[in-house]
Amino acid sequence: MRGLGPGLTARRLLPLRFTPRPPGPRLASGQATGALERAMDELLRRAVPPTPAYELREKTPAPAEGQCADFVSFYGGLAETAERAELLGRLARGFGVDHGQVAEQSAGVLQLRQQQREAAVLLQAEDRLRYALVPRYRGLFHHISKLDGGVRFLVQLRADLLEAQALKLVEGPDVREMNGVLKGMLSEWFSSGFLNLERVTWHSPCEVLQKISEAEAVHPVKNWMDMKRRVGPYRRCYFFSHCSTPGEPLVVLHVALTGDISSNIQAIVKECPPSETEEKNRIAAAIFYSISLTQQGLQGVELGTFLIKRVVKELQREFPHLGVFSSLSPIPGFTKWLLGLLNSQVKDHGRNELFTDSECKEISEITGGPTNETLKLLLGSSEWVQSETLVRALQTPLMRLCAWYLYGEKHRGYALNPVANFHLQNGAVLWRINWMADVSLKGITGSCGLMANYRYFLEETGPNSTSYLSSKNIKASEQVLSLVAQFQKNSKL
Repeated sequence: MRGLGPGLTARRLLPLRFTPRPPGPRLASGQATGALERAMDELLRRAVPPTPAYELREKTPAPAEGQCADFVSFYGGLAETAERAELLGRLARGFGVDHGQVAEQSAGVLQLRQQQREAAVLLQAEDRLRYALVPRYRGLFHHISKLDGGVRFLVQLRADLLEAQALKLVEGPDVREMNGVLKGMLSEWFSSGFLNLERVTWHSPCEVLQKISEAEAVHPVKNWMDMKRRVGPYRRCYFFSHCSTPGEPLVVLHVALTGDISSNIQAIVKECPPSETEEKNRIAAAIFYSISLTQQGLQGVELGTFLIKRVVKELQREFPHLGVFSSLSPIPGFTKWLLGLLNSQVKDHGRNELFTDSECKEISEITGGPTNETLKLLLGSSEWVQSETLVRALQTPLMRLCAWYLYGEKHRGYALNPVANFHLQNGAVLWRINWMADVSLKGITGSCGLMANYRYFLEETGPNSTSYLSSKNIKASEQVLSLVAQFQKNSKL
């Protein structure tokens, strides 16, 4: 999953704790499909509780625990993604909202409003309408959550649903609605009050260190010595666990304690700390350099935002003098976006609206070919960084283009880049763009080696977040705004 933070992606899903149903005998393809579909329909008929009448909503007993357990067991026995998608699609389409009841209750509310009936009567009618708007499958999810391991199962189920949607195995408004309902339920269960903040050190259990290593989605951990650096002096690693999955990382945040705002990731993940014993007078800034969600099924639940806020408070307790908080974030998608622009201009008879005439001349002299065509080939690999002259020639135009990508390219009015959108929603400032900040293969091919600092001015995060979410205003530094102005002056996009 991409789009939730600096590399807030799901790398590893926790195993579910239920016993899958043993596979039955293999049938011919057509027979197998028909038998499986009939089994699914029978399962859903038994497992999804009917909606009680409004008057009996608090008096109807819950379905037998075995019915929900049957659903979990049956689902666990479906080995194929397409089979799970089929079951989820049938659940979404056949056990959602009763639209006839919704229409009837809506008409009743409108009629009472026109008659100007007393408030109590109108409120009860509105409550009936709310009741009718609850889909039947919500009851199934609610009862599954009470089973041992049930919440964990539902997290995995939503991960499967998101995967099936991405693969277009199951589509339509009913499926999107069920995803939204399940996301809303998970957001309630995984709210900050139910989350435990845990710090990881080199003395943490080996199992936890292994999970943290495997969960790292931004800057992969290469070996145990690499991991030891990331939880050692001048480094902090925290994760959230949930009461339903104690000790299991849900979202992980890595922090570097530095003397200033870092502009290069290799200095954080590769270089050894200045000493084995932390000296507080050396620490002036906290740099959030990696945040990774371990559960795809929790995509869209605000775990990353909650974690950053809790870690800031934790660090302030440990270092009362600490006042500078910033990210050092990758810029996923920048190279792809830039190659798309270059490709479109190559097709349009060599038109150039990305570079100035002097930049085109300099780049062409270095590469020996037309600017757009040559860069389209070079930027698709990491070989271009071997040429110091080309790296120098590209710095000014690529910094300018990157600033526009982060600040000017939008999706529904918000920042197109998912990492930028995450930090801006949190109230951070787009503070600095750094050249050759990540010279790893992933950094060069994904974002031309560029990284961004999103700075958290704690007293301003609330107003900044409100301004961004309500008015879509991006708070940016003078450096970024100057680069944006250069882009607007030199480009004609």
